[in-house]
Amino acid sequence: MPSAAPVTGMEDDRIGAVAAALCEASTGVAFTGAGLSTASGIPSFRGEDGIWETAFDPADFHRTRFDRDPDGFWADRVALYDHMYAADPEPNAAHEALADLEAAGAIETVVTQNTDGLHETAGSTTVELHGNASRVVCERCGERSPADPAVEAARDGATPRCDCGGIYKPDVTLFGEPLPDDAFDRAQSLAYRAGVFLVAGSSVTVEPAASLPRLAGRAGTLVVVNLEETPVDDAADHVLRADVTDVLPAIRDAVRARC
Repeated sequence: MPSAAPVTGMEDDRIGAVAAALCEASTGVAFTGAGLSTASGIPSFRGEDGIWETAFDPADFHRTRFDRDPDGFWADRVALYDHMYAADPEPNAAHEALADLEAAGAIETVVTQNTDGLHETAGSTTVELHGNASRVVCERCGERSPADPAVEAARDGATPRCDCGGIYKPDVTLFGEPLPDDAFDRAQSLAYRAGVFLVAGSSVTVEPAASLPRLAGRAGTLVVVNLEETPVDDAADHVLRADVTDVLPAIRDAVRARC
């Protein structure tokens, strides 16, 4: 049964209960959102202070814009890239705690809505639902490459192109594009069989990814760690309204003490 009330801040008993569930589960899965990225200095896309409200028009990053005007798209993409990564972000304590939980065998993988690649940098196995901004993909041959040379080409006024002549696209899901079938199918499979599904730093509002926690909570233990209320709190077994950079390391330490 879901916990009687969410916890604001840290609580040893609740941390211990989550750690016990992870130790006992055959499969643990983490599901992460913007809260982990913002803790590393990356601005969020949504909300009153988000990128789409304060700095950029999401229509400029629609698939139809890329097809119609790749030069203009890439000029705006460079500006967005510089805005997002101005702080030279690195993995924070929450990223590291999830990587440690995977190394300890408490979770199998991280399913993430984020495109910054920080989970991978921290050492986690990831299912990237919306792609990875550190890569580009050729529209003609499908080759994936690091994004930095493409960004620098665009910064110099050239449309980034593959050796085959095809135009590079950021390897992320643009507006107007569906999620990659393989990534979402993998995420659904993980949610179905997760003994513990740990939601961390996600508002759980962006579909279709937002369907995964409720899917997981039908049979497994659903844990939500987020500063704000989410639409799946009512279905969760444990809700901790606290900073992911505090809670996830505490869960990791409790798992190390128990498992």
